[in-house]
Amino acid sequence: MNKRLLLISILLLFLVPIIFLKDNPMVSKKDNPRVSKIVSQTDFAEDNLNTFETENTDVSIETLRKGNYPGSDLVIEQTLSPGSNYDRYIVSYKSEGLKIYVLLTVPQTEAPEGGFPAIVFNHGYIPPDQYQTTERYASYQDTFARAGFVTIKSDYRGHGNSEGEATGAYGSNVYTIDVLNAASSLKKYSKVNPSKIGMWGHSLGGFITLRAMVVSKDIKAGVIWAGVVGSYPDLINNWRRVTGTPFPLPSGARRWRQVLQERFGTPAENPAFWNSISANSYLSDISGPLQLHHGTADLSVPIRFSQIFDKQMRDAGKTAELYEYPGDDHNLANNFSLAAQRSVEFFDKYLK
Repeated sequence: MNKRLLLISILLLFLVPIIFLKDNPMVSKKDNPRVSKIVSQTDFAEDNLNTFETENTDVSIETLRKGNYPGSDLVIEQTLSPGSNYDRYIVSYKSEGLKIYVLLTVPQTEAPEGGFPAIVFNHGYIPPDQYQTTERYASYQDTFARAGFVTIKSDYRGHGNSEGEATGAYGSNVYTIDVLNAASSLKKYSKVNPSKIGMWGHSLGGFITLRAMVVSKDIKAGVIWAGVVGSYPDLINNWRRVTGTPFPLPSGARRWRQVLQERFGTPAENPAFWNSISANSYLSDISGPLQLHHGTADLSVPIRFSQIFDKQMRDAGKTAELYEYPGDDHNLANNFSLAAQRSVEFFDKYLK
């Protein structure tokens, strides 16, 4: 009997850690592909994973406005198989000296006088070490490419093969800097009309799109799907999504909410600071009209953000239109075709 108990104890000693590692979502993303897949599909882990260096706390809109975003020439790194009526390339450009990779699509038809209208495509959160230039958002980007727009989807720094560190969007301005440089690079491209550039963003990409449009006058129109378009006080106080157990943060990193509140106080204690980093405080200067799309059953980003933002735009005397999709999710899976059609029509109206 004692030998049997000893044998069982030894087996348990080896089996329990294996079971824990298999089913515990706190383990590394690489060790748990099942959890990793869920995160990338639902977008729910972005503010748990997106971190930011504690010494870099200047995330104000005014600081962005003082920046210089020259972009660079687009360099073709690889020619891909074409789409239905457009060519596809992996290209690179420079942002703050970093080499950033993008997926570029170019219509196969002859460019109109002055060049094609173009759309900077800002994707939502995908774990940076899993991101690949030619994967995810392919059907989204294809929609606008087939409609006659040049499109460019920036990988953001630290994503895929792009140089730099993926610090996140909410506690750092660097992703916004990357897309502003992407827009400037598009203006240099011979097939693009530099006065007809728009932006499309999903989720985190919507947050970036909004910031870019209160900084740069080059963005003539924007479309945001399920966007994080709430003010920072809203992000602090009213963003509690349905999440799994978050993955551990990298060593030495802390959540942006914690870092900013420790240094500057809460939104109630220091409203001036929180207003200074919220694009919502600068809507009187926004560079163009916006179209918003949001599902009422979105568990990642509350539809309330889009509803409040739509009213803020109108109160500022700006053009905005909001489409709500009853029962639909964060990716508008049940209404994709309709939302895409409305988005193309919007860009046709303001960019063509």
